[in-house]
This record gives sequence, C-alpha cells and structure tokens, in this order.
Amino acid sequence: MAKDKKAASRSQAEKSEPLKNKDYLEQLRRLHVELVRMQEWVKQSGAKICIVFEGRDGAGKGGTIKALTERVSPRVFRVVALPAPTDREKSQMYLQRYLPHLPAAGEVVIFDRSWYNRAGVERVMGFCTEEQATGFLKTVPNVERAIIDSGIVLLKYWLEVSPQEQTRRLEARIKDGRKIWKLSPMDLKSYSRWYDYSRARDDMFKTTDTEHAPWFVADSNDKRRARLNIISDLLGRIPYKDVPREKVVLPKRQKPGAYREPDYPYKRIAEKF
Repeated sequence: MAKDKKAASRSQAEKSEPLKNKDYLEQLRRLHVELVRMQEWVKQSGAKICIVFEGRDGAGKGGTIKALTERVSPRVFRVVALPAPTDREKSQMYLQRYLPHLPAAGEVVIFDRSWYNRAGVERVMGFCTEEQATGFLKTVPNVERAIIDSGIVLLKYWLEVSPQEQTRRLEARIKDGRKIWKLSPMDLKSYSRWYDYSRARDDMFKTTDTEHAPWFVADSNDKRRARLNIISDLLGRIPYKDVPREKVVLPKRQKPGAYREPDYPYKRIAEKF
C-alpha cells in the first residue's frame, strides 16, 4: 500500500511539472502518425467528423488546433474560424451561418469557436439578449442531435485554464510582437469579466452536456500536455482503421536529353542568413 501511494505521488508530481519539449515532440510525432492513419480512413470511408473547440481567451485553442493539423492535409482537415457576423447574417436564424461549414463525406471540420459564441461571448458582452441566449441553450441540443443523426461524428472540447495562467499568457502577448495580434480590445474587456464567463460556462454545460453530444474538458494550464491529451482522446473516439496502401517507390528520373539550363539572370533574393 505504501509503495502504491509513493508511486501515485511520484506520478502526480511528474504531471505537475511542465512537459519537456523533447518528450512533447516525441509524443506528438507518434500522434501525428495516427492522425495521418485516421485521415486516410476518413477519405476511404467517407466519414464526416466535426470537432468544436471552446474555452476562454488564452486557453490554448489555436495552439491545439495547429498541433492537430500541422501534419495532415488541409483538403481533408478544414479549420473554420468565422469573423463577426455581417448585418445580413445577424438577421438570419442564429445557427444558419454555421451549418454550411459542416463536413461532407471524407472531411474533418474543426471549429475554432463555434455556435457556442452565443452561450459565451455574445451573452456575457451583451451582443444578444438574455432571451436569445436561453433560447439558444434550449434549442442547440436538438440541433446537435440532428447533426449526429445525419451521420456526422460530433466532438466538443472545452479547454480550461486558471485565472493566473490566463493572465500570464495574455501579458506575454502584450510583450511579444508575434502574438500581439491575438489580443483584441474584446479580449481585454472579456478578461475583466472572469466570473461572468464562469457563470455562462456553467449554464452552457448544464444544458448542452448531453448524452448524445457531451463536453470533454481538458486542463490546459500545461499547453503541451493539453494538446497531447486532446489529440489522444480524439483518436480514441473515432473508429478509424488502417487503409491498405501500396509500398511507395520513387521511379527513375528521365534523362536530360538536349535540355540545358538557360543562362539568363534570375531575380534572386538577398541571402541574409
């Protein structure tokens, strides 16, 4: 019993430490191989996969999606990140602008924020009425049932980040010229309303965490672990199989014959590195 407790304590301590980059890349490479296997099965079987990513600003949605898609085909894995709705879209049925982006056969569609904007930012920041928000929460489980009944595999992930870690990440964006574009005026307003977002999240889970379309929550305080855990969980929920593939052998390259490289000036870039 004492040995079991020590082993559990050691395992917990290891998880509490940030995952080293070498270990992260090693595990990510293995998962990328599995994602390619899944991709080939999706193409061959005509499967339709829809993945929704939600979470607070700075929770790591973008990095997770990048890790998920960086080694697969953009013709199979399609990322949808819709801008603010136009005046015309505001006049439509709320879910109407999202439905055309759902996957067809042989596609994996990833929503970087989704129809759940209405349950989160729109509700908290006053872009919709309380009546519209509560109406959405009542309606969306039935819409998701219809999506699933059409043959789409729907997976919903919520990335949970602590207030301290969110602060650290948003402050890092201010100081990093590569990331400043990620910090909009809306992000700053949202940052100040942590508990309004907490209440909105709780209401969303209470109504839309259904048996047919549950929420899967990932601790994203360690971004590397979160990415690996989410990709691993995703792979475990899709019943993909190996697709037979012929061994690839490069053919012989043709001989040049009479061809000669032309002798004319190319506009070459300056070699600074």
